[in-house]
Amino acid sequence: MTVTTRFAPSPTGRLHVGNIRTALHNALFALRHGGRFLLRIDDTDRERSTAQFDQSIRDDLDWLGLVPQSVVRQSERFALYEREFERLRAAGRVYACHETPEELDLRRKVLLGRGLPPVYERRPDDATVPEGVSPHWRFKLEHGAPILWTDLVRGEQKFDPALISDPVIRRADGSWLYLLPSVIDDIDMGVTHIVRGEDHVSNSATQVQMFAALGAPVPHFAHEALLVAGEGKLSKRLGAVGVEGMREAGLEPMALLSLLARLGTSQPVELRAHLVDLAEGFDFAHFGRAPAHFDLAEVEQLNARLLHHLDFADVADRLPDAANEPDWLLLRGNIAHLREYGEWQAVLVGDSPPPVIADEDRAFLAQAADLAARVDWAAEPWAELSAALKVATGRKGKPLFHPLRMALTGRESGPEMAPLLKRIGQTRAVARLRAASTSRQH
Repeated sequence: MTVTTRFAPSPTGRLHVGNIRTALHNALFALRHGGRFLLRIDDTDRERSTAQFDQSIRDDLDWLGLVPQSVVRQSERFALYEREFERLRAAGRVYACHETPEELDLRRKVLLGRGLPPVYERRPDDATVPEGVSPHWRFKLEHGAPILWTDLVRGEQKFDPALISDPVIRRADGSWLYLLPSVIDDIDMGVTHIVRGEDHVSNSATQVQMFAALGAPVPHFAHEALLVAGEGKLSKRLGAVGVEGMREAGLEPMALLSLLARLGTSQPVELRAHLVDLAEGFDFAHFGRAPAHFDLAEVEQLNARLLHHLDFADVADRLPDAANEPDWLLLRGNIAHLREYGEWQAVLVGDSPPPVIADEDRAFLAQAADLAARVDWAAEPWAELSAALKVATGRKGKPLFHPLRMALTGRESGPEMAPLLKRIGQTRAVARLRAASTSRQH
């Protein structure tokens, strides 16, 4: 058996972090088992689905590195759904219904008032069909034996089909609801493992019978606990935490994916630079049933750690044209987002207005400029300059180093000054020290 998973988003919006986690886990499971990861665009909602969102989903997955082996769209498969629907209809497993939403709502209220579960009550086969009313269609669940499966996350699952309403699978206008087309697609695409959120558990119970009714083996299910944000909002409300925003913020895909690969497990988050490394040891047995807490601040921390260890070759195509490997190795330890490289490159080779310097430091920096013009730049200019200034001025510690860093870089902190000063060079360093010595606080 070739392990086959699928990610099935609806093109009605951009991917958010909950979607990304589902896509990632499907991709990692397939990758670990040498299988296939597929993308199915669930675009049967013709009013809300757009080509723009379809494209953005694929673009986002590409950016994340979650590239499927193939892509299918439900809007192109209606003939297949029609054929399988007619097969179920001939077998007596789908039937027409004519109740209005108002009638169904009233009936639910009556059942609840009697202390009974609000399960749809099937009409007799000879029930009168209202004239001129197009039916909607339901799948007929078989009562009797319980619906059973062993979930890869939740363990043994058991449902009494008599306590589940026969699900509506087709509307009166002929359009399809989610349940049946999804099963038909999973059979046709050879899906062996369905990985999705725990909010689909009851759907899976009805779909188990749909697979059987269509004469197909039931795939393995893995229903994961939903993500919650720091303030306790469900993953569906994490829409603001999407791929588009993360790309604009300069986050690295693998920082996000490294967190999402382990979120919800007892395993520590391990920063990885490649998907194949994340796939090693990926196992649904490690996931618990408690909600998984997502915090964007953790992604930010991982992002900085990841950049601090990336080789120049990993980022060269995303850096300014003038970037080079020695500069990257010098700066990467102080970059939290890749876009910051350009700002630091200006510190190395650019010209910028002098920072505002306190009055008590201006004479000190003028003296530093004179000494910087005389030290041996072929050796260790930072060590020689700071030592000479310590002797000449009596300054040490922060009063010595802070105004020098500010004058030379315009920043409160950054890379070690010894290699940084050497890269800035004598001419630029002396000019910056002199300019800073004449700047004033306002």
